[in-house]
Amino acid sequence: MDTLLHLKRVIEEEASAIQALLGQINQSYEDAFNLISTCQGKVVVSGVGKSGHVGKKIAASLASTGTPAFFVHSTEGVHGDLGMITKSDVVILISNSGETKEVLNLIPSLNKIGSKCIAITSKPDSTLAQACDVALTYQYDHEADLLGLAPTTSSTITLVIGDALAIALSTSKNFSKEDFHLSHPGGSLGQQLSKPKKS
Repeated sequence: MDTLLHLKRVIEEEASAIQALLGQINQSYEDAFNLISTCQGKVVVSGVGKSGHVGKKIAASLASTGTPAFFVHSTEGVHGDLGMITKSDVVILISNSGETKEVLNLIPSLNKIGSKCIAITSKPDSTLAQACDVALTYQYDHEADLLGLAPTTSSTITLVIGDALAIALSTSKNFSKEDFHLSHPGGSLGQQLSKPKKS
């Protein structure tokens, strides 16, 4: 087995899928941006499995770049954590198939709460996409693993969509280094930002 060839193949396939995403950005992405930018509450991100792990990173990226956000695991949501969500919040629901039961189970309660919902899914005709106010959809040929099963290409695309939203929102708010330092005083980044400016 040529390990380097396998490593390069995965990187090439995922990079190609991200490049193809550029041609899939449409009005829905601007609609999602507008929903979040006018949100009077917080952004809540939810998912399970790999989508949940990616969702945690998206929520963290939003929060650290000026958009208050937090993650709620979809399963925990229907066991009490929906109490964290209000009608002023925007909820991002992540499911590659758009048919993940745990994610769909949140929708009836979110509708009653009155939160606006954004789907991130590869299936525009899925139950999730149809149930949300805005659906951010993407297409890709296959997952990068040899079985075509493990979330790899799809989870990378979802992460990129989250990064794009976070940075677009941050830019629109003129988010500064000082703002970033306020929520990120620790670590090497915090130390770098604590250094006095050179005159």
